[in-house]
Parts: sequence; structure tokens; C-alpha cells
Amino acid sequence: MGEKERSFKRAILKLSGEALREPGSTDNISPEIVGRIASEICAALESGVELGVVVGGGNFWRGAAASERGMDRATADYVGMLATVMNALALQAALEEREVTCVVQSAIEMKNVAEPFLRWKASRHLDQKRVVVFAAGTGSPFFSTDTTAALRASEMSADVILKATMVDGVYTADPKKDPEAKRYDRVTFHECISNRLEVMDSTAFSLCMDNNMPIIVFDLGESGNIERALRGEELGTVVCGE
Repeated sequence: MGEKERSFKRAILKLSGEALREPGSTDNISPEIVGRIASEICAALESGVELGVVVGGGNFWRGAAASERGMDRATADYVGMLATVMNALALQAALEEREVTCVVQSAIEMKNVAEPFLRWKASRHLDQKRVVVFAAGTGSPFFSTDTTAALRASEMSADVILKATMVDGVYTADPKKDPEAKRYDRVTFHECISNRLEVMDSTAFSLCMDNNMPIIVFDLGESGNIERALRGEELGTVVCGE
């Protein structure tokens, strides 16, 4: 992956659930935000990129937070997986409204609303230029949707994971708490794990490191960034091997 120009045949876009909610709103999903994301994806698909999407569920539910308040952790995580299905269906509706063929595959079987996740079938959908939204995490508790993105990217033989966040890259510390924090243009998996840079969890970083799967972390809040990232324009922070 070059410094000045990147070219992706197949990518996995990781969206946080919180990003689908308007800040300060009581609505869990903002149709306007989902519509903007869908429009940017639609525009980027013209470049020929094959796209899978993994979406979180934090706008509805966070399993770890619920377990800290006394709920069984496995049960709390299953609730969170169901939350990701709601977000996946909302994104699918927005994409299809823009005449983009989109398939939701769920790691937990719910045949009335989504296909069950099948690796070979998902890959075939991508070959045929359909967007595949991977829902319900890995289907197992104790794994984050960041880990899901790392797993699906490896299974789909993707070129890259594009992680859309609420900051414009990876920093040496939390930029909201430390005004001296510096943003990396490029950082290694080992540095992220060793320095506990909390952009993705250590399981996701380790899986990407083992499979030599680069991650590009960029700001979702700036209009047009999803399209720019999918088109291979240089932005954010690249997380990669040595």
C-alpha cells in the first residue's frame, strides 16, 4: 500500500453504532446520518471497490457496560449482537433506497430479516458488487465488533479495514483529555498493543497483525471521508506491520 495512493479491490468498513446517532438526540438512529453514510458508500462504489460493512450496536446497547451493572456478560453481549442487526437493517434500507444492492448476513440465524453468515456466499456477493453488511458480531459473546471486522476482513481476503471513528486517527493519548497528544500518520500493530492505544481492542489488533491486515483509522464526522477512504485517498492513520 503506497504512501501517496492506495488502491483497494475489496475493503471492510467498520462503523460504530454511536456514529449512527445524532449527538444529543434521544433517537437511537438518525435517518439523516445513515442516509449520508449510504450516499457516500454509493458514490465510492463507482470506483469498483467491493465492500463489506461491520456495524456496532453501541447506540442501542453496550454489553460490557450492562455486565458491570450486574447482568450476565454472555447474555449482555447477545443483546448487543441483536442491536447490530437493527443498525444493519437501517443501513441496508438506506442503500437500497439509493439503488445499491445490499445483503445483510447475520452470525445469529434470523431468516425472516437476514441471511445466515456463510463465508463462501458472502464472498460471492462481493464478487458480484453487492454490499454485504455483517451483523450480530461473531455470533459468540466476549468478542467486540472490532474483532468481527478483523475476522470478516480475513475471511473475505479484504485488502484493508477502514475504521470510521469520531476522531481523525490514532493518537499517542486521548486527545480529548491530553492536549499534548500527537496524531500518528503511521503506527505498527505492536506499538498499538504495547502502548494500549485504544482504537481497537487487543484481540482485533492481534488478529490483524497475524493476517497482515492493514487498518486505516479516520474521522467519520467530516462529510465525504467515507467516500475518500473507500476511493483510496490518503487520510487518517495507517496501522500496519513493521
